[in-house]
Amino acid sequence: MGLCLRWMYVSPMEGINFQYLMHGHSHVAMLGWVYLMLYCLIFYFFVPKEKQQKPIYNRLFWVTQLAVVGMMVDFPAQGYAFVSILFSTLHIFCSYFFCYLIKRDSCTSTFSEKKMLHTALFFMIFSTLGVWCLGPAVGLLGKASPFYQIAIQFFLHFQFNGWFLFAVLALFFKQAKLIIEAKKFRLFYNLFVASTLLTLALPVSWYLSNPIFYWLNALGVVLQLYAAVLFIAFIRPRFQSFFGSLPTITKTVYGFALFSLALKVIIQLVVLVPELAQVSHQIRNFVIGYIHLTMLGIITGFLFGFALQNDFLNPRSHIQKLGIVIFLVGFVTTEILLFLQGIWFFFGKGVLPNYYQNLFLSSIFLPAGLLLLSIEILKRKQKLI
Repeated sequence: MGLCLRWMYVSPMEGINFQYLMHGHSHVAMLGWVYLMLYCLIFYFFVPKEKQQKPIYNRLFWVTQLAVVGMMVDFPAQGYAFVSILFSTLHIFCSYFFCYLIKRDSCTSTFSEKKMLHTALFFMIFSTLGVWCLGPAVGLLGKASPFYQIAIQFFLHFQFNGWFLFAVLALFFKQAKLIIEAKKFRLFYNLFVASTLLTLALPVSWYLSNPIFYWLNALGVVLQLYAAVLFIAFIRPRFQSFFGSLPTITKTVYGFALFSLALKVIIQLVVLVPELAQVSHQIRNFVIGYIHLTMLGIITGFLFGFALQNDFLNPRSHIQKLGIVIFLVGFVTTEILLFLQGIWFFFGKGVLPNYYQNLFLSSIFLPAGLLLLSIEILKRKQKLI
């Protein structure tokens, strides 16, 4: 879907609505790829083996899968319509039930894992308040209203920066076997939660003009920087023992995830320059580049790392290693092009030569890499059968 969106800038495709396809792309990426991976990983690592035998987890997974497939088919066909909204609502209720099951059955090794996991689940539920506000927003004020736009940003912010990020860090703490002093962890945790809440002020400031939102976001970014410094301090003692024994491809993927996380913090610091705060929203290339940095760099980077470390993906397979390398090449080249074009627009220099063609060609690497991973997974499954 993403590749089709890129192609439509090169040559429009008859009978395909760009906006509808984009809704399908974003919903499947978030709720199909990231959500379902987190579902499986949280179940695998935090639910005790004896409770994993309960059939409810398998049934809930397939109902959730049905909801994703429904959105994948109907969003590109109709956009926000009765059927797509029905499947979206089904997914939300499945996610609520998943939170209940994990809260009831999960068993964590450390206090830090427990807090990060439970906070991730809280942010997942909290983010859906934005979805429930969309109906009243359209009915009362219309889609062009600040209320409607802020409700969307509320959902996206707490999905990306709350649910997804806290969940992958809970899993990373588990994988790295981080033992953190309770007092130091509480400081990191409080700073991280506060920064997640406060940085919502930036997208709100795009639709409501008030200086208070700038200062709230600035405080959130500073707290986030402090939390990032503490996070580095946590992983430094474990760095050699954790990363030293991993295969090269696994180290590379984790490195990409951690580097992308650092880059995200730096970008949020740069956007504190008032002139750049508004431009960050107005220049679409920056918005897409930032979203993909979070989704493909941080979240997918960590998910690939967990999969490789636990042999869900085979780090010794040449095809899977090649698939990951091709995917990472696609990620890096598209990010460079997106941000470079954004800078070009910022300085009023127009469109880069052959920008849309080059962006499309670079984007081919992303599904090509995933295709290689999928082929090897299917071959491996056949051998097991």
